[in-house]
Amino acid sequence: MNFKKICIIAILFVVSGCSRTSEQTDIYKLSIGVVRYEAQDNTLEKYIDFKQYLETQLNCIVEVEPVYNEVKALQQIAQKKWDLVFAPSGLAAIAISRYNYLPLVPLESLRQTRSVIAVRQDSKFESHQDLAGEVIALGQRGSATGYYLPIYNLYGLHFSEIKFAPTPSTILTWLDEEKIAAGALSMEEFQRYRQNFKPNSFKVIYVDYHDVPPGAILIGDRIERNLQQQIEQKLAETPSFIAGSMGFLPNEEPPNYDYLVKVIERVRPIAENINDKPALLYQPK
Repeated sequence: MNFKKICIIAILFVVSGCSRTSEQTDIYKLSIGVVRYEAQDNTLEKYIDFKQYLETQLNCIVEVEPVYNEVKALQQIAQKKWDLVFAPSGLAAIAISRYNYLPLVPLESLRQTRSVIAVRQDSKFESHQDLAGEVIALGQRGSATGYYLPIYNLYGLHFSEIKFAPTPSTILTWLDEEKIAAGALSMEEFQRYRQNFKPNSFKVIYVDYHDVPPGAILIGDRIERNLQQQIEQKLAETPSFIAGSMGFLPNEEPPNYDYLVKVIERVRPIAENINDKPALLYQPK
């Protein structure tokens, strides 16, 4: 074998070895989406321990992307930009039913929450039926308690205008400023954010009797099965101080969203003309 052939073989060997080494050291990127209603400078600090835990256990790079309303989250979910999602119940139901995400573990909830309609304490309104012809506010598309359930419960009514609040706390701000006659949010959010206003500023005139299931950590279908099983295992083994700070229950069964999915599908045609003025909440023929 001449010198030239030996050199060619040596070069091919080195290139082949480098290729294998590169393949062996490839590190997977895991993208995690979270919804944060209030923008804060330290948003990502909360996720540092969880991020480091998954990176160590799965030998991957974890990227956390916070968004500040359901509309942006729905865009990311629809485009399969996120591998894992910390999803409130409305987003979870949509992601599961339309985009092939699977629930892994539930998010913490102090109690089963419900959708409510609130007004000012000095308001003349006593029932949600009294709101016909008024200006009301809903949450963003994707919210179970702020959007889908209120539309479902207000079916058949017309309103001079329907506004869409960027966050649940905005609902109470608009009520306080008399920009709207009523607004929809969860009972949990109502109790939390009303504390930022004068005592007895608001009252609830309607409560949906269906308990809304908690949110969940979801996993997308672009994750191959073996890695999905590893992620499920590592979530189940998450140290309690990390799981607690992240607000999920690592050893609990995921929630059932069947009823919520039915509500969302029922609301879809009703909401087709929701931006009209006046807005009529009915199903077009």
